[in-house]
Amino acid sequence: MKLAILSRNTKLYSTRRLVEAARDRGHSVRVLDPLRCYMRIASDGFAMHHQGKPLTGYHAVIPRIGASVTRYGTAVLRQFELMGSYTPNPSDSILKARDKLRCHQLLAAQGLGLPATVFGDNPDDTSDLLAMLGPTPHVIKLNEGTQGAGVMLTEKLSASRSVIEALRGLYANFLVQEFVAEAKGADLRCFVVGDRVVATMKRQAPKGDFRSNLHRGGTAKAITATPAEQDTALRAARMLGLGVAGVDLIRSKRGPLILEVNASPGLEGIEAASGTDVAGSIIDYVANGGHRAGSTRRSTHAKAA
Repeated sequence: MKLAILSRNTKLYSTRRLVEAARDRGHSVRVLDPLRCYMRIASDGFAMHHQGKPLTGYHAVIPRIGASVTRYGTAVLRQFELMGSYTPNPSDSILKARDKLRCHQLLAAQGLGLPATVFGDNPDDTSDLLAMLGPTPHVIKLNEGTQGAGVMLTEKLSASRSVIEALRGLYANFLVQEFVAEAKGADLRCFVVGDRVVATMKRQAPKGDFRSNLHRGGTAKAITATPAEQDTALRAARMLGLGVAGVDLIRSKRGPLILEVNASPGLEGIEAASGTDVAGSIIDYVANGGHRAGSTRRSTHAKAA
């Protein structure tokens, strides 16, 4: 298989692991910076070059597109799709997952559990908007934030109003959600590859914080997700059209609630916590054209970050 990985940095752990896993399996693999890919679009066909040379004959493309380059990165991925390359995460699916408002609307329409969420534009509607949500605490999230950035907890109604006013002054897009206290600062990352959850870790927020992201100082340990949690994660990924996804859940009195569906989930935390060769599962899945791949333990020569 001739494989391309769209990534801006070959030294990133996730990119390195995917390259390693692909080469271990005898595949030809190349890392391409999506911002150095440029396209010709015409009714007689599609073409793309990277640093002066044509890109042709790629059987599959694995996107590792950062949030800051979503628009251009998905355009590059779409060009590969139009040129006949397979991808486990199509460009339109990535766009659905990246837009938190759109993602929540689509998931809720399928009856999947998630924290109650409100969204509005006009400052005159703020009081009624917060009344629709319910009492504090509230969680306020930037619509396109990642890794816990742009996520705030407000304990009082006046604080919610102040943060909303400040964000509107910055012309930021944001959501406001209920705070699920029984989660106790913990969430689950279910790593979906195809029709299976290949690994799950429980992340715990550090003392004094409610965000469990590992980039924010959270800790992680491997767990086995319940059947309900696995089903929720698989349904969410399937609904968005993602073959590879990190689905973040919290445990609540009313069952698993989806916080986010990550279309470019990192491998370092989940592989370290679970000991699972997640990169290998992704490569096997892609090599099989999106069909089931076996779950394996990490090889002893796999590099640690």
